Amino acid sequence: MLLSLVLHTYSMRYVLPAAVMLGTAPTYILAWLGWRLFSLFLPGARIYQEVDDRFYTIYQSMVLFFFENYTGVQIILYGDLPKHKENIIYLSNHQCTVDWIVADILAIRQNALGHVRYVLKNGLKWLPLYGWYFSQHGGIYVKRSAKFNEMEMRNKLQRQMDTGTPTYLVIFPEGTRYNPELTKVISASQTYAAEQGLAVLKHVLTPRIKATYVAFDCMKNYLDAIYDVTVAYEGTVDQMGKRKEAPSMTEFLCKECPKVHIHIDRIDKKDIPEEQLSMRRWLHDRFEIKDKLMIEFYDSPDSQRRSKFPGKCINSKLSLKKTLPSLLFLGGLTASMLMTESGRKLYVKTWIYGTVIGCLLVSIKV
Repeated sequence: MLLSLVLHTYSMRYVLPAAVMLGTAPTYILAWLGWRLFSLFLPGARIYQEVDDRFYTIYQSMVLFFFENYTGVQIILYGDLPKHKENIIYLSNHQCTVDWIVADILAIRQNALGHVRYVLKNGLKWLPLYGWYFSQHGGIYVKRSAKFNEMEMRNKLQRQMDTGTPTYLVIFPEGTRYNPELTKVISASQTYAAEQGLAVLKHVLTPRIKATYVAFDCMKNYLDAIYDVTVAYEGTVDQMGKRKEAPSMTEFLCKECPKVHIHIDRIDKKDIPEEQLSMRRWLHDRFEIKDKLMIEFYDSPDSQRRSKFPGKCINSKLSLKKTLPSLLFLGGLTASMLMTESGRKLYVKTWIYGTVIGCLLVSIKV
């Protein structure tokens, strides 16, 4: 019975982070909404964007407190991550929900956390409170294949460039997560690559070009570089040494992932082809490089080379100074609100009406 209690307690380690991250959402949205309304009386959109980025930094640094400091995960960096912030497109392999956090992990190390904006699958626009907010922050919701709205994406990016908004645009070109247990998805991806005369990939899916091409074509004179990022989660092998599904957010917060290995290639924009067919080949070549890195990580015949990427690496630890103040600020603000009856009523109404209104707005505008 004692062992069962210990295991249950261990599995509940995600409750505190989940309660805080979700619990502070109404407070954050109310604070942001107050600024948004006030900014309507200010000339130009530049000031609004700068303060919005600061708001976003506060919330996401609080999130990183849990995903880095709370879990104690080791972040192992390979390759070249510039210390200064840049306008970039971030291309990464995609295997779990924690991949979104990895973009924040890199951005905060460049003091660019507030500039992170995502290309998101369309279904995420229905997230309570945050679905509409992510769009307001510069997130772009896209549909797959023939339903992809290229003009909408171009217009959104153009508005950001017109206001001089710093951009850390995160794209997952695979379009869906790689899960070794979903053999039909992997097989379909490999079959498509073979039919197109492209290299068949083992540990990543065949990338889709459209969002990457539109983003680069629209922003090529605004960007500094593309970051080609490859992510592997340590401990994602079974007893037979075969790759298994990457950790979910819940599993990650329960400290089931001891290390995250992140390989970064910074590619100057002058080295990226501009024509769509050439970029398609270039993007596939980049994913072939990712695949080789993942093969080394999971399948290297040399046990000393497994569970890491080749090359020099550093163990990058995030200081509490980067995250704890945001946690205390948002947590304290939320606690103060909940201490009064009127505050509690406002809190509940924000959850209810904010979700409903946000869904209505995002269904109209996105």
